[in-house]
Amino acid sequence: MLVLGLESSCDETAAALVEDGVRVRGDAVASQVAVHAEWGGVVPEIASRHHVTNLIPVLQTALERAGATLDDVDGIAVTRGPGLVGALLVGVQAAKAMAWARRIPLVGVNHLEGHLSAVWLDGERGPAFPHLALLVSGGHSELVIARDHGVFELLGATRDDAAGEAFDKVGKMLGLGYPAGPTVDKLAQTGDPHAFTLPRPMRGRGLDFSFSGMKTAVLTIVQQRGVPEGQALADLCASFQASVIDQLIRKTRAAIEQHRVKQLQVAGGVAANRGLRAALAELAKETGVELFIPSPARCTDNAAMIAAAGYWRLQRGERADLTLNATATLPLADGR
Repeated sequence: MLVLGLESSCDETAAALVEDGVRVRGDAVASQVAVHAEWGGVVPEIASRHHVTNLIPVLQTALERAGATLDDVDGIAVTRGPGLVGALLVGVQAAKAMAWARRIPLVGVNHLEGHLSAVWLDGERGPAFPHLALLVSGGHSELVIARDHGVFELLGATRDDAAGEAFDKVGKMLGLGYPAGPTVDKLAQTGDPHAFTLPRPMRGRGLDFSFSGMKTAVLTIVQQRGVPEGQALADLCASFQASVIDQLIRKTRAAIEQHRVKQLQVAGGVAANRGLRAALAELAKETGVELFIPSPARCTDNAAMIAAAGYWRLQRGERADLTLNATATLPLADGR
């Protein structure tokens, strides 16, 4: 089954064709990073307008790379939430139009479910069900039990900022541009993670996260001492990154112990962070769990992951009609 995936939840316009949920035939992404950089973050209205402009060229590129046409497509999967509602609507309306005009089966996909489907792409062997999943991105930080494709049980989530959001906000405080997460990670590689004392919240057995206090602690340092430069900047980035990773690892370890899982997958944009990947590898070694992380390119937003998630829903016989709509705050754990 050849599934066309469309992704427009935030500032990436993406289309991909994926065969049988695993083989990426064609993939294209139009990034808006340069557009939003001058604002220090994504401007929803600007993002929506660029999706309108970018969607058809991106779709054509993906089809060309796949050596296919819409006549070859067996199903369409589109991100319907969560995300920026205006941005989501661009993809949803385009998918509905193509499905109606071509009489192609259509299914809506949760963006987070897409992230958790990326691990099976590019010929990789994915985890068996059930397994533990840590989802860390710019908008979400969650621990879930994945019971099947598209079926999840929520164990814990952030009570304030997501991990990726905290990275970007701290980077903005430090004048590192947008998106700042990769720059923080790069600087942290040469910094001393013990140079600055930052809080380690949520130390109990619960599986929820909180990253806002770490961000506030960095702000306090900047207000008292100014934005550091040179080695001091690298040290602050390393200290902040270490505090975030410490909490992610502690909570994941607790979930492993409490639910006695044997396999762990990690997904979302922050899963590309080199410090986190190294810490997760050490955690897997210590606990004996088998670790699965997509390649860094599949951690960030893309349409191949949406097509992969949609494949399993289409295989189960799910179909959306023309009432399919975008939902900005679509939860993951309801399995819908």
